[in-house]
Amino acid sequence: MTRQRLLIAALLVIAIGVFFITGAHQWFTLDTLKAYQSDFQAAFEQHPWRVAGIFFAVYVAMTALSLPGATLLTLLGGALFGLGWGLLIISFASAMGATLAFLLSRFLFRQPIEKRFPRQLEAVNRGVEREGAFYLFMLRLVPVFPFFMINLVMGLTRINTVTYYWVSQLAMLPGTAVYVNAGGQLGELESLGGIVSPVLLASFALLAVFPWIARRIVLLVQKRKAYKGFTRPHRFDYDIVVIGGGSAGLVTSYIASAVNAKVALVEKHKMGGDCLNTGCVPSKALIRAARAAHEIRTAHRFGVTASEPAVDFAKVMGHVHQAISDIEPHDSVERYNGLGVEVYQEHAKLISPWEVQLGDKTLTTRHIVLATGARPRVPSLPGIESAPVLTSENLWALTELPKRLVVLGGGAIGCELSQSFARLGSQVILVEGASQLLGREDQEVGELVESTLVSEGVTVMTHAKALEVLNDDGGYQLVVEHHGKRQLLAFDYLLVSTGRQANLEGLGLEALGITTTNVGTLEINERLQTRLPNIWACGDVAGPYQLTHAAAHQAWHAAVNALFGELKSFAVDYRFMPAVTYVQPEVARVGMNEKEAKAKGIAYEVTRYAMSESDRAIAEGATEGFIKVLTLPGKDKILGATIVAENAGEWLGEFTIAMKHGLGLNKLLGTIHPYPTLGEAAKATAGVWKNAHKPERVLALLKRYFHWRRGE
Repeated sequence: MTRQRLLIAALLVIAIGVFFITGAHQWFTLDTLKAYQSDFQAAFEQHPWRVAGIFFAVYVAMTALSLPGATLLTLLGGALFGLGWGLLIISFASAMGATLAFLLSRFLFRQPIEKRFPRQLEAVNRGVEREGAFYLFMLRLVPVFPFFMINLVMGLTRINTVTYYWVSQLAMLPGTAVYVNAGGQLGELESLGGIVSPVLLASFALLAVFPWIARRIVLLVQKRKAYKGFTRPHRFDYDIVVIGGGSAGLVTSYIASAVNAKVALVEKHKMGGDCLNTGCVPSKALIRAARAAHEIRTAHRFGVTASEPAVDFAKVMGHVHQAISDIEPHDSVERYNGLGVEVYQEHAKLISPWEVQLGDKTLTTRHIVLATGARPRVPSLPGIESAPVLTSENLWALTELPKRLVVLGGGAIGCELSQSFARLGSQVILVEGASQLLGREDQEVGELVESTLVSEGVTVMTHAKALEVLNDDGGYQLVVEHHGKRQLLAFDYLLVSTGRQANLEGLGLEALGITTTNVGTLEINERLQTRLPNIWACGDVAGPYQLTHAAAHQAWHAAVNALFGELKSFAVDYRFMPAVTYVQPEVARVGMNEKEAKAKGIAYEVTRYAMSESDRAIAEGATEGFIKVLTLPGKDKILGATIVAENAGEWLGEFTIAMKHGLGLNKLLGTIHPYPTLGEAAKATAGVWKNAHKPERVLALLKRYFHWRRGE
């Protein structure tokens, strides 16, 4: 492909060079056309089809090669063929030539530029996918924008070729008609400025505004259609009613109340949602307790003698529930009432786009935000319904440590809990259907996590497909197919961590026509609106991430867009979304890894730094892991960073900030870091990159310079 690209580029350069070297460009002046107008006319009268064909081919070629002169050819076409035939011929010739220029630009430049500026092009392509035809129409309609430049720039995007052709054909008609018509008076024209006067440009600008107005009208019609059959209240009790008191709902309510909007928050279960009660908080408390047992068990590494730790699992769970209890006031009804939010602890059902039913009470509101979260998804395996199944919801009710635990699912939750229960003393078997643990991460990350778990006593089975659950005299067994063989895994509890599904039942969404995606989350636009513009979604019900900080990020957008969207709204930006898996060592990542970069065809360089080189890691006995940073080839611009290290999540923020604000590895290298810290490894990684990109020629000159200064 590279050779073909170079060959075509060379041919284009030669063709353009010939055009100017031979003086062909001198023919495309207004004076030349006027001087030879009678000759052109005579040739056309003698051979009309031949002249028309040659004219058509020349016009397509000049437009495709982005050569100057298309405007004058349009005038000549008007003079030769008249308004009707001239408009027909030139309209098709210009659209075909523009499409060829577009395709040439796409073939020659899109792939290299996408590799160099992947994130910028990704954002542009998202916009093009939504409204590319509309924006192309606007650009074509106003002759202020050079058409050849539009061809070249649009070729860098992923707009459909057929769409590009028909939009160009249609949108260029008004401007083409003006020039073709002017060609009928070619002999009277003194300059091209006489064609495109300020008044005419103003007329085109007004014409360009019309589609925007038309679009607003279309949106209004769509809005009226979406709300057909519903009666909008004349007054409202609230500006926003938020359904769901988890992370997304709490942040939405907080922001709305902070700007003095009247807010109602409805939560039928516990305030704080999954994160506080069954997710982030209890899991991290359990992980910490398990880590304490592991530290005692491995204290001999530091010359400290300790016996095997005695784990009182009931007290471990007491620590977990105490952590929940200590954080509960932050998310409590009392706190949010104090912030001005009216909290209702009832089941909510939408009975119209503006009405929420709570038992025998109905709240009216201008906007509704759905933040009802998600719950664990339990696979429909034969026999599973009668087995002792644990999920992230009911796990925290345990009072005795499971002796034999089978964990189904090798994602973040499965890996975290497998390590924790093994450290607390359970016999753990981790079953994963894919080829590696943590399937979204690079293979070496999954392999390191697997080797760590195995070293701590976890039996890890990848490529294992769960078939059914058996219950006989020998107890419960999970039947799996592993490398083509059927195996029975005995367990006292089966911990399921195979994904989550959105909580949407009983909300009345079907009656409102609010739809879901193929993965079960609500179908929303980039501004978090459902098909009903005043109903929004954020958090796990919205996707695509099931992370507390992602929910909070969306919640800001939901609140601001709902309250101020008529003036200004914001699309959610997920480009710099960090994520951490809390195994030990932790796995932390922001941006792309190698797996994603390869899948998207994006060129990259890898800079690695082994934690075994970190002085603090050596002192801590925490040398497992590495940092891997992806950058643009030859540049220090960060595409993504993966850290596998002790407390990696605590210092991932440095790379997140760098990516968010466009700071490259040179900036990290030039920043003073405290010594000795684990976070200093970020600077060391930048140093590895710098060392690989040393200015060899400059260094060679310096070597000669110092040799001369020493008099040698």
